[in-house]
Amino acid sequence: MGAAGLVEVRGVHKSYGTLEVLRGVDLVVRPGEVTVILGPSGSGKSTLLRVINHLEKVDRGLVQVDGELIGYRRVGHGVVQELKEKDILRQRTQIGFVFQGFHLFPHLTALENVVEAPVHAQGRRRAEVEVEARALLARVGLADKADVHPRRLSGGQQQRVAIARALALRPKVVLFDEPTSALDPELVGEVLDVIKDLARSGTTLVVVTHEIGFAREVATSVVFMDEGLVVEQGNPSEVLDHPRHARTRAFLDKVL
Repeated sequence: MGAAGLVEVRGVHKSYGTLEVLRGVDLVVRPGEVTVILGPSGSGKSTLLRVINHLEKVDRGLVQVDGELIGYRRVGHGVVQELKEKDILRQRTQIGFVFQGFHLFPHLTALENVVEAPVHAQGRRRAEVEVEARALLARVGLADKADVHPRRLSGGQQQRVAIARALALRPKVVLFDEPTSALDPELVGEVLDVIKDLARSGTTLVVVTHEIGFAREVATSVVFMDEGLVVEQGNPSEVLDHPRHARTRAFLDKVL
């Protein structure tokens, strides 16, 4: 794993046409912490994750990982310029992303899916990466599925391959966008168990999820978002058991 993993989001705004999705988000994720983001659909949670690794460009504000501006470089006082695509791709290798819908390459085996990015995006030697990829597949409980294509894996197995693929880049931080919402209920636990194992290992994680029990058990910090803003943030007990804001209470009353 890469060291550190301090994520800073400062005053981030993002709109799509007239729809303002993020309205000045401030968030700090400290190295080694697990931040779980909760909130109703349309509150901006997934957009915030995509802004952190520059899959979406900010309209205003900034994102930094370990002090490095993501997606841009400073060219003068208060003036930034978007980075070239190759530099953005280099930054993205430090920020693992696990999507709701797996996004595996269907024509590649599980092992090849994990090996692809470190070899092509980081220029690492294939033989060395393969050894690491097999160890990662074993870590997520799929040592015996290395040569299997995604269509022959369950949804839970596909998502665990996607987690191994994100880890293969040795990222500083891993972002999870509702990693269990596309899964059948009986498969949710196997994916959450892998994420819990990562949390115990000290990897910096940011997890958008509706799994309140997981947040209570694993999160260092729980963030509640609504209407494009961070409404409140604190440890799980503070936010889940003693929320300060009426909007947080109303949300939890519906989902608990």
